[in-house]
Amino acid sequence: MTPYEEVFRERRVLVTGGLGFVGSNLSARLIALGAKVTIVDNMMPRLGGNLFNVKEIADRVHINFTDVRDSHSMDYLVKGQEIIFHLAGQVNHVDSIRNPIQDLDINCRGTLVLLESCRKNNQGTKIIFAGTRGEYGSSVTLPVGEDHPTNPKGIYAVTNLSAEKMVLVYHDVHKIPGTCLRITNTYGPRHQMAHDEYGVLNWFIRKAIDNEVIPVFGDGRILRDFLYVDDLVDCFLRVTARDQAYGEVFNVGTGIPVSFIDLAKRIVKIAGTGKTAFTEFTQERKEVEPGDYYTDISKIKRMVGWEPKTDLEEGLRRTVEFYRKYKKEYW
Repeated sequence: MTPYEEVFRERRVLVTGGLGFVGSNLSARLIALGAKVTIVDNMMPRLGGNLFNVKEIADRVHINFTDVRDSHSMDYLVKGQEIIFHLAGQVNHVDSIRNPIQDLDINCRGTLVLLESCRKNNQGTKIIFAGTRGEYGSSVTLPVGEDHPTNPKGIYAVTNLSAEKMVLVYHDVHKIPGTCLRITNTYGPRHQMAHDEYGVLNWFIRKAIDNEVIPVFGDGRILRDFLYVDDLVDCFLRVTARDQAYGEVFNVGTGIPVSFIDLAKRIVKIAGTGKTAFTEFTQERKEVEPGDYYTDISKIKRMVGWEPKTDLEEGLRRTVEFYRKYKKEYW
């Protein structure tokens, strides 16, 4: 075990949204490191919560089916927690257009309820907030650094940016250590696969596994960087263990741009099934599409010592293998 991993042994850790994609992968890693993990999840339909995600650790983790917006529950749950990973949120771009009030309620009020519970009951805890690269909106310069203007195109990204600011205010005013990550498109095992409204890479993988057409919007030349979930989990651990990371905002990604058409072709090649085809943007997607994005991760490399280790080919191969094995749990 490395020194930064050693710090989690016997530590009490709360993971909000812990039955979802990132939260379940993080929880499994924390359990392996000897942490005492409590998961909070409201299992809202379509947001990715899945009990199968924690099947292998179910006997070693405490699961509380509640909502971060419930102040009574959060007042109780934050007590004694040494570290809180705040991952609970509404992350569906399309739903954020259909129901923006829900976005505001979950992402902003939920975060504020959590922070207030910590202020009243546990000011010594550390909070690591999972934000999104969507906070930047359309890229003015590439790669995108942390000092890039924030001009979100969708309510989902606006509410994430607001939640990030709340965490930083409570760090400054109430001295509750908080750090915020602006995370790029992440893929891998344990992601929801039931619809295509977020997690486009994983949806491409579903289409390939089912030997169907992968729909690539526009001319397929839009660029993104794609991060494998194990690397993101490693980032969470390293940031938590680094004292100078608190009070800061960090970009998290690979910094390696890949076009959507190239991505789709790689998935077809690795899966050995499926095919690609171009399609028109839906109106909903067109409204929130920010264009090219890839991130500058020099700040987190310098201050935290983190950089991703999994290349795209290897990450795709592992992901395809996982969903072929557990297809019935995710389709």
